[in-house]
Amino acid sequence: MITAMLWSAGPAVAQDWELLLDVLVDGGNDYAWEQIELDGTVCGDGSQYKFYVHDSATSDNLLWYFEGGGACWTWEGCTGAAGVLSAANPNGIPDDYIFDLRAQFATPIVNGADPGIPLRSRTDLPTKDWDIVFMPYCTGDVHTGDSVVVYEDPAGVEPDLTWNHAGGSNTLEVIDYMADRFPDIGKLLVSGYSAGGAGTGSNYYVIRTALDPAQGYLLNDSGPLYPAPDATFNSRELHDTITTQWGVSNLFDLLPDSFDPDDYGTINDMLSVELPDDQIAYTAYSSDYNYSRFSYESFDASLSQSETLDLWQEDQALLLDQLGDYDNTSWHVPWERPINDSHCTSIITFIGSHACEQMEKKRRWWEYFEWPWGQDYKCYSEFVPMETFLERWIEDDEISRIEEPENGYNDDDIGMSIVAPLINEALAGI
Repeated sequence: MITAMLWSAGPAVAQDWELLLDVLVDGGNDYAWEQIELDGTVCGDGSQYKFYVHDSATSDNLLWYFEGGGACWTWEGCTGAAGVLSAANPNGIPDDYIFDLRAQFATPIVNGADPGIPLRSRTDLPTKDWDIVFMPYCTGDVHTGDSVVVYEDPAGVEPDLTWNHAGGSNTLEVIDYMADRFPDIGKLLVSGYSAGGAGTGSNYYVIRTALDPAQGYLLNDSGPLYPAPDATFNSRELHDTITTQWGVSNLFDLLPDSFDPDDYGTINDMLSVELPDDQIAYTAYSSDYNYSRFSYESFDASLSQSETLDLWQEDQALLLDQLGDYDNTSWHVPWERPINDSHCTSIITFIGSHACEQMEKKRRWWEYFEWPWGQDYKCYSEFVPMETFLERWIEDDEISRIEEPENGYNDDDIGMSIVAPLINEALAGI
């Protein structure tokens, strides 16, 4: 995850990565952000929690965005010693964090435009000029927790770590603040990627009912809350662990009876049942080898990559079946993209985040001479980029459901083969 990659480089190196990102993706923003600190809100290490508000002064629409970046329920995960399987920002949120590369370039949705790359134009998104609240992530609990836990170093060398899983209690304080600051909201979009996607699904009902917008939208990018009614389901051990460790039951107490606290995944049913006029959407890659590692490899280190992805795809099929029971749900599920281990469709750039329901090997020899050259795959139905999905979903209230079959389109893409390694290198440097 982007924000799980700690920025340990010096200022000169950081400037090099900023230059690289500026060249690769004409992204970021120059908003006038306001840093806000509320009494009683804390990061995992006990330091002051900080979040950011951009008041556009021209729109009554609001984007509420949860940052992603791993999760933790062990000493190694919360200190950062677990590497990629660690939580982001274990040392808290520095001042002006919103201007760091990892926040500034995190997602086109916040920036209001899909950034251009060489030979690809910048494209405005429906969220352009919206008011924004940006929720950084520093509690290791996907923005849902309300507990203090003491973690011991399993090697018995380092001192105990007292950790505040305060993401849920922080969010409640921000909700109260935002309800006073933005009392009249037209469209409300709550979104986030990875851990922020899980935070989106978990907190949406409370945010939406408190802010009471004219129209509500939920977009969970790659932070699925999969169905897991009992121990035979793949995600059950994860759900049992985090519910207990993070104090998530305090959040559950705020949800209506249509949610079953014994099955975290029923939150998807609850949202569609309780908010039938809202638009609920899920997006992720079927080959996500990041969030899937937290879900399964964290509990069984013997799993291979293919075994981990098999479990992910089984759970994703359950989720889409669940969402398919309702009239207000959409999904945009591409197969893979060689950026960030196919994790998150809405980060950095939308290049390669398209979805095509009939992506197949080319059927005729002459199709190999068609643009784009070098491709073994072709879309035989509608080719839907992420920006098109967002436009139809937010501006037209259109239900869209595309799950792309297994394919090598992005692997064959010549432009992707050039851009993806450079973006991955830049991500590793910030």
